[in-house]
Amino acid sequence: MRKFQITVNGQSYEVEVEEIVGGAPAVKPVAAAPAPAPVAAPAPVAAEPAPAAEKPAPAPVAAPAGSTTIHCPMPGTIVDILVKPGEAVKSGQTLLLLEAMKMENEIPATKDGVVAAVFVTKGASVGSGDALVALQ
Repeated sequence: MRKFQITVNGQSYEVEVEEIVGGAPAVKPVAAAPAPAPVAAPAPVAAEPAPAAEKPAPAPVAAPAGSTTIHCPMPGTIVDILVKPGEAVKSGQTLLLLEAMKMENEIPATKDGVVAAVFVTKGASVGSGDALVALQ
C-alpha cells in the first residue's frame, strides 16, 4: 500500500492505493479513512454598491423589414460597440466585442450593408440567440 495526498477543489485528502501484482490484490483491502469534516467558509464580505452611472437596458426595438439580424452566438457581456445606426459596413467587419468565458470575441457583419439598428448597450449581459445588430 502506498499513501498519497490528493487535493480536490481545494480540499486535501489522504488516500491509500494498493498495487495489484499478477491480477490479484497482494493484500486484503483496507477501508478508506473517513474524509475530514469540511471547513466552514469564511463570512462573505459586504458587496460594494453598484455604480450609479449604469444605464438601464433600452426597450427592445423591432428590426426594420427586410433587414438581416446578427444574433449572439453565446452568452456573455458586451464590451464595446464599434458601429452606429446609419453606418456602412463591409462583410466580415467587426461590429462589436463580446466577452464570454474570459475571452473577447469579435462579432462580424455577415454581409455588406448599413447598420439599421443596434439592440444592445455597452456592458449589457446577453444570452445565446439574442439580437445584437440589424443590417440592411
